[in-house]
Amino acid sequence: MKAPATFDRRTLLQAGGLAIAFTWLSGAGKAVAAINARQQPGDAAAALADGNPPFAPNAFIRVDADGGVRLVMPMAEMGQGIYTGSAMMIAEELGVELDQVRVEHSPPDEALYGMPLLGGQITGGSTSTRSTYGVLREAGAVARTLLVAAAAAQWKVEPASCTVARGVVSHAPSGRQLGFGALAANAAKLPMPGKVALKDPKDFTVIGKPLRRVDSPDKVNGTSQFGIDIRLPGMKVATVQACPTLGGSLASVDDKAARAVPGVIDVLRIGNAVAVVGEHFWAAKQGLDALKIQWTPGANAGLTTRKLRDALADSLAKGQAILGREVGKRPEGTLVEATYQLPMLAHATMEPLNTTVHVKPDQCEIWVGTQVPARCVSVAAKITGLPEAKVVLHNQYLGGGFGRRLETDSVEQAVAFAKQVPYPLKVVWTREEDIRHDIVRPMYHDNISAVVDANGKLVWFGDRISGGTVLGRWAPAFMGKDGMDGDLIECVAEPAYDFPNLKVEWVRHDMPPGLDVGWWRGVGPTHNLFVLESFIDELAQRAKQDPVAYRRAMLQKNPRTLAVLDLAASKMGWGQGTLPARVGRGVALGDPFGSRVCAMIEVEVTPQGEVRLRRAVVALDCGIAINLGSVEAQVQGGLLFGLSAALFNEITIENGAIQQSNFHDYRTLRINETPTVEVHTVKSGEAPGGLGEVGTAIAAPALANAIFAATGVRLRALPVNRALLVQDKAALKKKVADARTSDMTIEGSAA
Repeated sequence: MKAPATFDRRTLLQAGGLAIAFTWLSGAGKAVAAINARQQPGDAAAALADGNPPFAPNAFIRVDADGGVRLVMPMAEMGQGIYTGSAMMIAEELGVELDQVRVEHSPPDEALYGMPLLGGQITGGSTSTRSTYGVLREAGAVARTLLVAAAAAQWKVEPASCTVARGVVSHAPSGRQLGFGALAANAAKLPMPGKVALKDPKDFTVIGKPLRRVDSPDKVNGTSQFGIDIRLPGMKVATVQACPTLGGSLASVDDKAARAVPGVIDVLRIGNAVAVVGEHFWAAKQGLDALKIQWTPGANAGLTTRKLRDALADSLAKGQAILGREVGKRPEGTLVEATYQLPMLAHATMEPLNTTVHVKPDQCEIWVGTQVPARCVSVAAKITGLPEAKVVLHNQYLGGGFGRRLETDSVEQAVAFAKQVPYPLKVVWTREEDIRHDIVRPMYHDNISAVVDANGKLVWFGDRISGGTVLGRWAPAFMGKDGMDGDLIECVAEPAYDFPNLKVEWVRHDMPPGLDVGWWRGVGPTHNLFVLESFIDELAQRAKQDPVAYRRAMLQKNPRTLAVLDLAASKMGWGQGTLPARVGRGVALGDPFGSRVCAMIEVEVTPQGEVRLRRAVVALDCGIAINLGSVEAQVQGGLLFGLSAALFNEITIENGAIQQSNFHDYRTLRINETPTVEVHTVKSGEAPGGLGEVGTAIAAPALANAIFAATGVRLRALPVNRALLVQDKAALKKKVADARTSDMTIEGSAA
């Protein structure tokens, strides 16, 4: 939605709105609001579009005539609980309770809802709370200040003598009260306050409580609408198949049998895909299965996982590196080295990709759940040839994102198909299409090394990384001047530990055209924490020291992370008692996304090499915790997501095509396999840190270290290779040999 070029004060007041300019200012993960008394056309236009409420003090808050408060959300809700957290921040400063706030999806508008921390109107990178904590609190405080001022003026009393609770302004000395609805119109006419006071955290009554989510009731009763739920008059449903070979194209289609399927309406084609349109999904799916398709595989026809790994290893050995960070120089001492490898991973969200589009001669209307609404508008405008002002996007709840819905490929495809028909078209990907055409997390190879002294103490750390860049494709303007991808080295270039000397460098190795890599619930930290924390465990074992004690000695200058290590150890009972045979505990810690986290996992490894998760303990310092219930849920969900990936998952390629297709070969933990996950939160007054990806980033190294403690086998690759974990050594050797010949397993090593 675009604002008019000019919007004078008279017109603005006639519209019933008063605008405050909020500027996103980011530094060290913090966002603060700057108040500007100028009238902002975008805010006024947004207020008009929201039904002309009598009080719209900024882009986020609407107070209706009945006193109802609406929060227009700058971020998307995909299960992470951000609608609840943001509503709590507004409610805390505005003077209402959470049950009085109604949350709405924001329209695509970079000017009003964009966050420079991520380069636009984007939900991702565990930045939502970090970016808006100051902004939304100040937005609420401004609205409260104006409403109180309106009441005080009417009563002819000092504003300081008034209080606010549950949307009612009270004057205790006289016993008078007025609700927000009665004050809204007058509040809108007042001049903007030059400064507002925010609550001291010790006075919080909403923030920090374990409150129920604002979106839960509608999700329970089925009235919440996700993208896949869209129903429109005259709408038809399509399902698609793109060229199985990544980067390939469509050669020809025999659609005679498909058109004979009852309920099939049409067969549509674009350059690399075909869609069958039906009265309903099942008709479309049956029609798609009946097509006889010829594909042109293209340059990737011979591509395999093994070739990709070999190319990465070659780059690691011979490529020109970009220096990420260097402190000091490598001293003399004993050199310890290891090579670690991580696979490509898919997102496999519970809601498969889908987009509903209606293209008319003068307008394109889109219904989709996306993490990047403004980007979707931009690509749709290019495909249709319409100006962006003629593209209307209705964002929906997302049935999982994990970074997959930071991409616009499925929206682009749907718009290209919808251009060919006069009716609204819902395009739904099958689960198989969703996984086989995922934009995957990159694979990596690391040569990691350390110099240790005679006591096993680390005196120099080195990491040479080979892998592709997501940032370089998705937001190249955010790459460093030297070509460095800052996300790729996060948590290893500036580790939690006090390393006296270190060197981190990256050899860029992009995947072949057609094999795009993307964000995956944390890219850099999920890779780097596995490598770093596994290697720290190796060094502790080599020095014959307890892994927790070894880490503790390197955290004396990082008290926040040391505190979560100690808390986790206490809750797990680390070092206490004797564990049964082939049962072990592993530890991993880090400072990802502005939070401090330590995970401890207890596993049992059967003689046949199966890994059973017995218990998980996570200690977390995420700064000020907005909603303790959401904090616990996010860490638990993220940890289980990461454990699923580490135990089971890898995207492999044969003949240029992804081999995995559904949950039978791209697994997730089942309920009977899921351990108890205890989350213990440090009470902190620091600025909020990120949460959505924290549990995922720390899961794999804690698991691998627990497996080592149980078996003595050091896993330097993922997913877990069960062939290495069998108890019988003769069987172990045979299974490893069989696995190597299958070209499906990356080597691990016995410590």
